[in-house]
Amino acid sequence: MRTMVKFTIPTQEANPLVKDGSIGQTMESLMGNLQPEAAYFGPIDGKRGGFIVINMEEGSDVVTKLEHLWLELGATIELFPVATADELRAGLQSL
Repeated sequence: MRTMVKFTIPTQEANPLVKDGSIGQTMESLMGNLQPEAAYFGPIDGKRGGFIVINMEEGSDVVTKLEHLWLELGATIELFPVATADELRAGLQSL
């Protein structure tokens, strides 16, 4: 299932990673693990954050794909099932 992940990283968790230059490598590693369809980054509620669209085929993907956001960045995460416009049309036609 296509899922949009909204995440925020607490400033106190991210600042040391920005200062020592490791945030880029951490994010690259996370993106490699997640294999996102799309990813957007920017401020959310005054914190660093973003929106990542990933495919979650099984419930266990919540752990295998998202645990690193919690462990490495102390992120707050929200999940939203989403559909493309074509998928929405197909769903509406089958009603």
